[in-house]
Amino acid sequence: MKLIIIHVSILMNQFRSLRLRPRARAFTLVEMTLVIMVLLVLISVGMYSGSAIKTWRLGRQASESLRSVYTAQRLYLADNPTVAVTTLTPTLLIPYLTNKATSMPTVTSLSGATLNIKVTVYPPVVDSGSGVAYDPSGSPTDSLWDVGE
Repeated sequence: MKLIIIHVSILMNQFRSLRLRPRARAFTLVEMTLVIMVLLVLISVGMYSGSAIKTWRLGRQASESLRSVYTAQRLYLADNPTVAVTTLTPTLLIPYLTNKATSMPTVTSLSGATLNIKVTVYPPVVDSGSGVAYDPSGSPTDSLWDVGE
């Protein structure tokens, strides 16, 4: 009987030592592929968001420039109430710009082209170069690419 207990205890010690050893585990090809795919999705979402932020920033800068010209128009017309809006020129409005600018502000389009501000209409608009108002946002009241109403 003593011999059996000793033999069982020796076997138990061997099994216990096997369980306590840490297992070496490597990544499988499927796990590595999943991690790479998740990283690629996160990078593409970041790139897409960065593009949307750039578009929004250009629109915001355009609206700030337009607000500056809009304020200059209002100040000039307050000092000269008999002047028609259609006769305004950038030279007349430059002294009334709120940021002490020495030239009329310009706007950068989504494609990178430099566009001028049309001051002969009230409120002023970004001129696409062909006399048509440039507003890629599609809404004249969202205050992006326009002064809004």
